[in-house]
Amino acid sequence: MKVMGKLTKSLRSYEGQKALWGFLFVSPWLLGFLLFFLAPLITSFRYSFSKVEASSSGIQTTFVGLSNYVEALLVNPNFNRQLLESIMDIVIDVPLILIFSLFVAVILNQQFLGRSLARSIFFLPVILASGVIISLEAESLVQAINQQQATGGESGGLRAFELERIMLGAGVYPIIVEYLTGSVARIYEIVSLSGVQILIFLAGIQTISYSVYEAAKMEGATGYEAFWKITLPMVSPLILVNLVYTIIDSFARSPVTDLILETGFDAFNFGLSSAMAWIYIISIMLILGVSSYIISKKVFYQE
Repeated sequence: MKVMGKLTKSLRSYEGQKALWGFLFVSPWLLGFLLFFLAPLITSFRYSFSKVEASSSGIQTTFVGLSNYVEALLVNPNFNRQLLESIMDIVIDVPLILIFSLFVAVILNQQFLGRSLARSIFFLPVILASGVIISLEAESLVQAINQQQATGGESGGLRAFELERIMLGAGVYPIIVEYLTGSVARIYEIVSLSGVQILIFLAGIQTISYSVYEAAKMEGATGYEAFWKITLPMVSPLILVNLVYTIIDSFARSPVTDLILETGFDAFNFGLSSAMAWIYIISIMLILGVSSYIISKKVFYQE
């Protein structure tokens, strides 16, 4: 009875109610994980240490130790290259996507004519990249892109070269110059992958009380100072959210996933495919863990 009384008292508190609502929101995912994902996850882990063969009597597994992992990392000619390319793309794209989406969210939060249309335009790539549209055969689009690259690619390369020459002449470090010029080349990809992040940042900015900005303005703060002292600290928890989402989204779009599927379901090498998948999962977990730890140190939570 005393235990039940303490439990009831803790649930009535503010912290208890937050914990209860948090559990309720997480429970659909947790239930789905236990019912549909946990068993395949364990099976995949077991397959990664086995040679998997299909016979008339069913699936036969033979324990082979770490040979699948050795083959994935040292023998397979494509896995290492695609994995490293995916990690490098994340290192380059994720900061650009976060900066761009926060910048656009701040702009879209201002009062101007056609604001709703502008918000729809920035979120449009998310809609176009989902459902039936992404599965359409876009041969004419591919041909148009190839033709544009053949005719206008040289001028684009000259513009990037000119930008690089100007920054190097101004004394900017070559590493920064290479990063910025590469960012210019990735502008379409950055814009198309920033829709959800813009929406999250915009929702967070709109929760900031306007009276805070009015008080800062009365104290003589400029818009630049208000952004760094009010907007950025208040939306810093959402930077962590968008960081996790962007990293996972980048990994989900990686060609490594296609290689894993081809190895398992085209070559029917489920042991090697499972080993690749687990290496991929561990890479995601390490990047998420390190980046989340670094960003969480700078997050400001308003009490």
